[in-house]
Amino acid sequence: MVYWKALVATSLLTVSMGAAVVEESVTLKFHSFPPMPANSNAKFVKPWADKVTAESNGEITVEMYASMQLGGKPPQLADQVREGVVDIIWTVAGYTPGRFPHLEAFELPFMPASAEATSQAAHEYMMTVGAEDLKDYKVLAVHVHAPGTIHTKDTLVKSASDLNGLKMRGPTRVISQMLGGLGATPVGMPVPQVAPSLSKGVIDGMVVPWEIMPSFKLHELTKSHTTLSGDRGLYTAPFLLLMNKAKYEAMSDAQKKVIDDNSGMALAKLAGQLWDGFEAPARALAEKAGGEFHELSGAELDEMKAAGATLVDAWIEKANSDGLDGAALVETARSLVAKYAD
Repeated sequence: MVYWKALVATSLLTVSMGAAVVEESVTLKFHSFPPMPANSNAKFVKPWADKVTAESNGEITVEMYASMQLGGKPPQLADQVREGVVDIIWTVAGYTPGRFPHLEAFELPFMPASAEATSQAAHEYMMTVGAEDLKDYKVLAVHVHAPGTIHTKDTLVKSASDLNGLKMRGPTRVISQMLGGLGATPVGMPVPQVAPSLSKGVIDGMVVPWEIMPSFKLHELTKSHTTLSGDRGLYTAPFLLLMNKAKYEAMSDAQKKVIDDNSGMALAKLAGQLWDGFEAPARALAEKAGGEFHELSGAELDEMKAAGATLVDAWIEKANSDGLDGAALVETARSLVAKYAD
């Protein structure tokens, strides 16, 4: 009888311990707007998730939901993760205008260097002067894409005047304002809407990095491509890899350490390196599709930079009216980009 009591007690302890192990495991729901084969999902978030699972000995798993599979529209992702509808998101910061006002400085024209340098600059900036914007989230990484370029269906842009009258898609409010300042008619929309809008004639072209074009076959819908010479690109768009704060805080110390070990500046730098590396293969597809190319330089580039400077001044004025020190934010952003670009 004693034997059986001991056996039962041992069995109950085993079940209890098993239950404890189950309770310790964490499943994180990741949500984003690009399709699963897109670089952001397949080559950045998925490898990150696999690494987190391996380093946690399987205690942390990540379920991937691409193409807004869990519902909503891309601009709602920031709210979804903040409110705990999902656990992790990757999104374009500018899809929610006004939500991250400090970070807008990185969208200004002629701000970005390489994605690697600018991603590190943006991450440091948002962990310091811009931290207020992200106080409601567990920040995994802030990063950017390689400098974006101009793509149109028909018109090869060789100067700012060639943009006059063209309906050009802009990814964010600041970049749309830039396009308007250059003479185009800006049309704001998330990138999943660009291909059907090109096909239907809603827009004549767009500004995007080469990287995103293959995911939506944009290299097949545009034939004219304009890049810029020099060490600063026309623009970039900041991305956010964010986690629900309460979900993170509910994890065990060991699990938090795994997340912390796989986030921060090192992850931002890795993202930048990846996005720089995505550019050449994507451009090669546009070349294969018979595209025509032009690189802006000289007087034409100076003209575009002058228009860009006017927009920067307007952004500083608007930031000041919103209670920010616009000039200081722009100077800080530029200094950080220079720091990491050297």
